[in-house]
Amino acid sequence: MQVEAYVVGGYVRDMFLNRESKDIDIVVVGDGISFAQAFADVTKEKTDFAVFKNFGTAMVRTRDWEIEFVGARRESYSRESRKPAVIPGTIRDDQLRRDFTINALAISLNQANLFEVVDPFEGILDIERKIIRTPLEPDITFDDDPLRMMRAIRFASQLHFSIHHETFDAIRLHANRISIVSMERISEELNKIMLSKKPSVGLNLLFECGLLAIIFPELQAMHGVEVVKKKAHKDNFYHTLQVLDNVSLETNNLWLRWATLLHDIGKPATKRFIDSEGGWTFHGHEDKGSRMVSKIFRRLKLPLNEKMKYVEKLVALHHRPKVLAEAGITDSAIRRLIVDAGEDLNDLFALCRADMTSRDQSKINLYRKNLTKVQELMAEVEERDALRNWQPPVTGEDIMAFFNVGPCKEVGIIKARLREDILEGVVANEREAAFQKMIEIGNEILKR
Repeated sequence: MQVEAYVVGGYVRDMFLNRESKDIDIVVVGDGISFAQAFADVTKEKTDFAVFKNFGTAMVRTRDWEIEFVGARRESYSRESRKPAVIPGTIRDDQLRRDFTINALAISLNQANLFEVVDPFEGILDIERKIIRTPLEPDITFDDDPLRMMRAIRFASQLHFSIHHETFDAIRLHANRISIVSMERISEELNKIMLSKKPSVGLNLLFECGLLAIIFPELQAMHGVEVVKKKAHKDNFYHTLQVLDNVSLETNNLWLRWATLLHDIGKPATKRFIDSEGGWTFHGHEDKGSRMVSKIFRRLKLPLNEKMKYVEKLVALHHRPKVLAEAGITDSAIRRLIVDAGEDLNDLFALCRADMTSRDQSKINLYRKNLTKVQELMAEVEERDALRNWQPPVTGEDIMAFFNVGPCKEVGIIKARLREDILEGVVANEREAAFQKMIEIGNEILKR
């Protein structure tokens, strides 16, 4: 018995874009799961065969491919949910339910028209024109499934395509519908935008269509320039996008990109005009921004583990190398930064190199030259004092054992004093010298 089957979606799109893809979606006019089982039997790939009955799909995994099978379907949506009612349909029905014309392409696997491209919505032409456009009226597409608004922007950012003006107008019109989408799905798309070659493209589109104000109000708040007494500050939103693009030239590290996106997030809350200090100030924005990270990560359903702590750390420290580069360098300041940054010191400097967006190239050159000097001096101090990933040579347990005391605030005071003396260079960063200094400090604090 013959069954209609087609390769559809992303694999076909990427084939026309000359992009590598390991995921193949096959639509069957009929029972997709039975077809997948027959395929697995024929190809002897049973051990990697899985059925997902809730979704009406099956997966065959080989060493090189992931092949998903599904029956062709028609969908209808209610206003309150992204989950559609599904009934069997034709290949055209299935293409109509696709989000964008470039994802609605199909290649026939049928003997009568083997490998023929089925392109009812001019998806190939849209690939050539580099346009994101919906097969249906965009109002219907985005009202049915608002996540497609994020996907449109994500594809525009990843592929460096433009969004068709009618499609973009519909995103503006339906932006508030994003509220029915789970934050996990929104953040999944946001992370893909962040990993684009030039993330500013997608983030700027989110701003222009109104989605950013809904899903990420803290970033939206950075937009705009205020003028007092003819003195203006820079637009911190566009500055941040430029810094993010800069750091993206150096790294694909998603969490370093997030730290870069959030490095000035505390500026709106700390912005002050102080005439005696020359105008606009953002004192303490790095500390405020670091404290905002956990709230943002919680709302966006981003990981609350060491990845969040890494972002908090880089946001808190991002201003320190710049201050050292501009104000002069002391060994104690260098020691503190090495200890505080730990294994993330190189990432911190990548952020700092990116965080210079002056129109005056000579200023950028001077700043980066001074930053390089700071790094060179840090390397010398680090080699001499062995401070990277520093752990105190004397622990709290050592203090309690020597002075025969239990846990108490005095132990914390002794540890803090000893840490300061090591970082200031008063005592060497090695156990014997530190232990003797501990005794001296402990005798003073405990009055012995």
